[in-house]
Amino acid sequence: MNHQPAAQTYRAQQAGSLQTGDHLLLPDGQRSAEVHSVEIENDDFGTPAIVLATLTGGGMLRIAAGSSVRIAGAESASGGPAGSAVGGVQDGGVQDGGVEDGGVEDGGDTGVQDAEVQPGAAQESDVVTPLQVVEHPNGGAAPSPAPPAVVVPPLPVTTPAVIGPSAEDLALIPEPAGTPESVVEAVAEAHPDSVGVLLLADKLVKGINTKSGSCLKDLSDLAHELFIMLKDTDGALAVADLLNVLPFDGNPGRWSSVEASLSLSTYICRQTGQKDRAAVYEKLLRAPDNQENDPFKARMQARVRQRSLNEPNLYDKEIFRSMDNSNHEAEREWRLLRLESLLFLRAHGGSQTISAGELERRIANELESVRA
Repeated sequence: MNHQPAAQTYRAQQAGSLQTGDHLLLPDGQRSAEVHSVEIENDDFGTPAIVLATLTGGGMLRIAAGSSVRIAGAESASGGPAGSAVGGVQDGGVQDGGVEDGGVEDGGDTGVQDAEVQPGAAQESDVVTPLQVVEHPNGGAAPSPAPPAVVVPPLPVTTPAVIGPSAEDLALIPEPAGTPESVVEAVAEAHPDSVGVLLLADKLVKGINTKSGSCLKDLSDLAHELFIMLKDTDGALAVADLLNVLPFDGNPGRWSSVEASLSLSTYICRQTGQKDRAAVYEKLLRAPDNQENDPFKARMQARVRQRSLNEPNLYDKEIFRSMDNSNHEAEREWRLLRLESLLFLRAHGGSQTISAGELERRIANELESVRA
């Protein structure tokens, strides 16, 4: 709840060091409010730029990370109020009589914090404090220099680490029966009447290059064709496992095919009762989420990732447009893309907007539509 700060002592500090529970003097200079939570947004160079301070009772303040703000101070080590120490300001400024003409002005954001000078303090002690007013040799008053305050902002809260699969987990994924090309050739021989399988297999049997994004896309498409159109779960998993064991190399284009393959494999294993194997695929799918070592960047990436899960692109407009135009082939292609998105969400256990049970229902509906 906001309250009047008249009887409160305040001290200046950098906005980047705000913490939950601080009582912040509001921009009007008349009221204060408790900080409920603090988030920091970086600029494009990775430097903290904006502090988002959510206030108890509602409302949010956007503050430049380098700005000086005033928060309620505690008792100083000497037993007096924080306003009497360096950096404290009591009742909004220096008391009357503490500084003669030509004294210290409000430092604002210059890096030098305000100091309160009590009446009569200069007569009681000749000790020069960091910002005490002293007599200038040429006459007049001038403050002695003080080192700028160094404020270390608190480390942001990070998301829980995603544990990668162990050697025992990886042992649940069968080794390929021969070379990757021979695996593709075997599934093509098992479905000699499938034009889709034969077209993809003809390109892949000439040589599989895991550094080629188009090659990885063909493998992922072949695994989806085997499961979706031919209902061949064993063949689909055999082809998908050629991709599933590949590590994330930092290239989002190549990883998208591996990601689609892992999502498909997770769904197949859960449908066939292989829950332990499905859990391994889920860990592999989330492994890139744990590669950022910087706590702040990891937190921001987690927020972006959660937003993408909460607001997935399910191609509703494109599908409805194809239906209105009676373009069944285009509708099927868009539904296949929607199915990939749903499988990806299901491999993550759902999201804050779509539950796992709802995803199961939608996946079943899309499979029925594209198989029809």
